[in-house]
Amino acid sequence: MKTLEPSSALVRCGEFVASAHVLPAARNAARNAVLDTVGVTLAGSIAPAARLVREVARSEGGAARCGVLGTGERTGAGWAALANGTAAHALDFDDMCFVSMAHPSAPLVAAGLAAAELVDASGEALLDAYCVGFELEAALGRVMNPTHYERGWHATSSIGTLGAAAVVARLLGQDPATTVRSLAIAASGACGLKESFGTMVKPLQGGLAGRHGVLAAQLAATGFTATELAVEGAQGLLVAMQSRGDDFSSEVRALGQQWEIVDGGITVKLYPCCAATHPTIDTLIDLRAEHGFGPEDVEEIEVAVDSVTPTVLIHDRPSTGLEGKFSMHFCAAAAVVHGRVGIETFESGVDDPTVRALLPRVVMRADPEVGIDQPTLTEAVVTVRLKDGRTLERRVRGARGYPMNPPTRDDLEQKFLSCARRALSAEAADDALAWLRDLDQRPIAGLVELVGQPAAAVV
Repeated sequence: MKTLEPSSALVRCGEFVASAHVLPAARNAARNAVLDTVGVTLAGSIAPAARLVREVARSEGGAARCGVLGTGERTGAGWAALANGTAAHALDFDDMCFVSMAHPSAPLVAAGLAAAELVDASGEALLDAYCVGFELEAALGRVMNPTHYERGWHATSSIGTLGAAAVVARLLGQDPATTVRSLAIAASGACGLKESFGTMVKPLQGGLAGRHGVLAAQLAATGFTATELAVEGAQGLLVAMQSRGDDFSSEVRALGQQWEIVDGGITVKLYPCCAATHPTIDTLIDLRAEHGFGPEDVEEIEVAVDSVTPTVLIHDRPSTGLEGKFSMHFCAAAAVVHGRVGIETFESGVDDPTVRALLPRVVMRADPEVGIDQPTLTEAVVTVRLKDGRTLERRVRGARGYPMNPPTRDDLEQKFLSCARRALSAEAADDALAWLRDLDQRPIAGLVELVGQPAAAVV
């Protein structure tokens, strides 16, 4: 294998992606992430955004080389990554990393499955590739965020494009020099805008990251040229995308020495909406259960958040389920009215008259005292003022499903089955879960075959 002189941080990234030895603990974390992501992809495969992407893929998709989960359809690798990545992100039920400030797994898994099918890779190879892509995203996130995210960039797509390219490069067996070109090409395909939150474009951006990652690696494999300074150059990714810092080299030197996927972990979503709402949802569900109040008892709900949260939760009075996922007001009201928040909350509940009647009594405000020394989007102070004069207040850091309060194996498996059965028969969902539990010992082709055929009722 050719070794490059360390002339740029991207060169070191290429060496790490191509040859890093992945820790067993990292591979175990990746296996859970892939399991969770396949589940939410299947659930999202019947969402309107995913259906529309597939319509275009059918007419433009090219060679039928890679599977589109939950549909029985096959298409070109890039189109499969686009379709599966969009489906994975369609319900906003996919996992989070608060270092990259991205949903890492939607593009990483979508691109990885496509590439794995191209080379008939093992599950273990996919998991190792996932890990190096995740770590590259974390390194970029540490130097770029929160400024990059605050300025309007959707990190799932921008940072995720490079992560997806890393996954594909690893699976294709690219040497360090070719991997560098893959990452550099991907840097020019990185994009994604937070202004699109609450529309179909939000999940599309997750799919585009996967597709651009596949394309970048495919082009690099042909000898397509690119600059080693695509990330850290004077007009490179960090400058153009308004990075917080410019010293990427210090983060890159730690690659392989520390593993964010192990040390920091992945946040598994237990509610299908923006992660910034989860601490508040948890708190309101708990307070409701503890104190026995309902929506008719509430005078006001006030949620104090950090300065970034209002740039994400941009819909005070949502008119669609997609907008509701990015509305603190709607999620808080639904939690109080129903005592739970699930997929159906956003499919039919956005017009629930009881929920809508509570919306004007929910207030969200940025507070400079919230979020200090905490990951962005993870802290809230929730105050419920009741009509009988009681005031209930709770400061919450994180939520159920976060690394400090991780889901149990049963939580993960029940979430998977409830999601998978939206697209597959119960038997097929059970078989897929068994396969995913032992993914590092199984071929990817078998998994894609298992989750490829939809239940008869799903069209």
